Amino acid sequence: MTFKFERLEVWKRSIEFCDRIYLIADALPQKHQFSIGEQLRRAALSIPTNIAEGTGRDGVKEAKYFFRIAKGSVYEVISLLVIAGKRGHIAREQYKELYAEADEISAMLTGLSR
Repeated sequence: MTFKFERLEVWKRSIEFCDRIYLIADALPQKHQFSIGEQLRRAALSIPTNIAEGTGRDGVKEAKYFFRIAKGSVYEVISLLVIAGKRGHIAREQYKELYAEADEISAMLTGLSR
């Protein structure tokens, strides 16, 4: 038996994305762990958890609400990655890869909301 969200490609990809973001957050210098690091972790974790919660709702309107929250969290992660990049904690190439993955997840969430 699997839950509905476990069959969604967007959930699977968001789990992998979250894992990659955690690695970046964990590698930040101690002085940025609480501010940028913790915020990155929370935003990244919010993506798959809100997808899961949305699929567990009975109404379409309710489900869409959680998918929109997940999409907002994708945007939040990107904003935080820009800040971390400006501080020299993320290589430009790594940022580009994460940005592309975030863009695809965001598009998938838009599709899920329709």
